[in-house]
Amino acid sequence: MQNDLTKYRRSYEKGRLLEDDIPKDPLILFQSWFGLAHDSTLVEEAYAMSLSTVGKDMMPKTRIVLMKSFDREGFVFFTNYESDKGKDLEENPKCCLSFFWPALEKQVIIQGEVSKIAKEESESYFHSRPRGSQLGAHASNQSTVIPSRHFLEEKLAGLERKFENKDVPLPSYWGGYLVKPLTIEFWQGRRNRLHDRILYSLEETNWKFERLAP
Repeated sequence: MQNDLTKYRRSYEKGRLLEDDIPKDPLILFQSWFGLAHDSTLVEEAYAMSLSTVGKDMMPKTRIVLMKSFDREGFVFFTNYESDKGKDLEENPKCCLSFFWPALEKQVIIQGEVSKIAKEESESYFHSRPRGSQLGAHASNQSTVIPSRHFLEEKLAGLERKFENKDVPLPSYWGGYLVKPLTIEFWQGRRNRLHDRILYSLEETNWKFERLAP
């Protein structure tokens, strides 16, 4: 079955990105854009981002994860270290993050190097999560094949009994990653598909930016 989408058209006219208006530090610009997305009633999850990894099989894989913090060091998310993404990052500690806020006609693409954060930081965040999410991290051997939904729910029920009236410990295989950016591209939709694209690249300790053709 073929679905013809060639007639779909949209003109992007909600913003611009000019060299005279942008800071030398891309993190300042990201913070500004993220603030706009976070405050917009049209953006449901401003912190949702695509994470692309490539392991030793050289097959790219992209999935949505949630950014939990960012600063000048980079961008942090949490996951199961034994998941597909965790295995990929163990084999190749580089990734690409992408934020797309269509209501704002803005996109940010980040390429960077990945490292695990300190266990103490992971533990602090883990215990800030709802109890159900903490138990879920124990119940799910993420990315492995399971026989049924019932199997998963039975496992969760067993963990609820096991940890009743007890603190749920941080699993040894669960924690955070820090993505230290090497390049950050800001994309602003513009009329006639002549979009604004500004690419920041890290050179030693300084950032430079260039305009890319759309």
